[in-house]
Amino acid sequence: MRAFLSVAFLAIGIAIGGAFPRVSEFVQGALAAAGLVSPRTAPTTNAAMTKPATPEADDGHGHGEHGREHAEGEPKPSSEHRHSEGESKPEAGGHKHAEGEAHGHDDEGEGRIKMTAEQAAEQDIKLATVAGGILSRHLLVPGTIAQDADRIARVPVRVVGTVAEMRKRLGEEVAKGEVVAVLDSREVAEAKSDFLTAMVKADLEKTNFDRQQALWDKRISAESAFLNAKAAYSEATLRVDLARQKLSALGLNAAEVATSAKKDETTPNLSSLRRYELKSPLAGRVVERKVDVGTAVGKEGDPADVYTVADLSSVWIELAIPTTELSKVREGAKVTIVGGDDASRGVGKVVFVSPILNAETRSARVIVALPNKDMTWRPGTFVTTEVEIAQDKVAVRLPKSAIQTIGGEKVVFVRTPDGFERRDVTIGKADDDAFEILSGLKPGDEVAVANSFVLKAELGKAEADHDH
Repeated sequence: MRAFLSVAFLAIGIAIGGAFPRVSEFVQGALAAAGLVSPRTAPTTNAAMTKPATPEADDGHGHGEHGREHAEGEPKPSSEHRHSEGESKPEAGGHKHAEGEAHGHDDEGEGRIKMTAEQAAEQDIKLATVAGGILSRHLLVPGTIAQDADRIARVPVRVVGTVAEMRKRLGEEVAKGEVVAVLDSREVAEAKSDFLTAMVKADLEKTNFDRQQALWDKRISAESAFLNAKAAYSEATLRVDLARQKLSALGLNAAEVATSAKKDETTPNLSSLRRYELKSPLAGRVVERKVDVGTAVGKEGDPADVYTVADLSSVWIELAIPTTELSKVREGAKVTIVGGDDASRGVGKVVFVSPILNAETRSARVIVALPNKDMTWRPGTFVTTEVEIAQDKVAVRLPKSAIQTIGGEKVVFVRTPDGFERRDVTIGKADDDAFEILSGLKPGDEVAVANSFVLKAELGKAEADHDH
């Protein structure tokens, strides 16, 4: 019976203790005093009861959930908390790091990027050594491609006649002195005949003069006969000279005419007296053909030339410079054609600045000589040009492609032994291609000048990881 009562009291005490801790402590003490329970089961002290239980869940800062609020006036738990086995202890500040997680930050967060030379080459990052240079200022001016007046010529008709042959077509290349057309001319025939006749007459008079001089030296003939022979010979020589000059005026060579006459003796049916050959005055291409075979030329109202030949290996750019900008343009200044493909950017120089203004446009004519070896530029084409008006020498010149903007600051990426380093710079003057660097770089530094935006992106990722 006593055992039954002990069990009953024990059950009631446990039930009450679960709801009322302090009552449970009193009951359990009474049971221990009565010898109904073992003293080893005695309740812990109040300080021990206020100690929090093992945390069941982490709140993100490494603190386990207490499960209940501390009673008002109770001592707060110590800052040391019990952690489950294998759980890492929280860092100062309440942040918990996973086991093996690196502490601190890499140098990349300080403006450095680790990258080997092979990796840079794969990203097509090109480097250049910093050096001084020249910044060029330009004036943007429209212009027109034109033929070089010194490299264009017409094949003129100097005699009256009819076109017998046209040996060149439009666009064909011709050499200087090459025969391009043949005329049939009575005027040429008469000039050649006069020359050949004068030559024959002069030979006869010379023979007679030589004979009379020999007789006069021996005093066999009269002096009057000798003097008459001398006068006749002098007159014949003069006629030959006049006939030769006439041929020269027509563009004919007296020696060639005499040679042709000897050939005609063997082929009398193919006389060359009436043939007049037209030759190109310069090497180039036929850009215009004005007559056809059978066309009468040379007379008033007839065509004065048969071909136009132009050497387009060099052309002109005609510019109209306003008076407000005219003082900046100098002969010899560099001129670049812009607005087209990079492959077709032409470079020439100013060869003439007119001292006279156009009365209507109030602008001066400026001529630019432009090489045209590959025949890219065609006369009549409208172009936009940059005329160099000034040059500034700077100690540090850097291509614009090397400059990046990060946080409102101008930066470049300098090559280091293990990668690249961000370097803030101060820029000064600029032209179309480069900046003057006032501070941040010195000659000899090796800088990324192409695809530097890749390094900017890599630096951004590194800084994002650093902030995390």
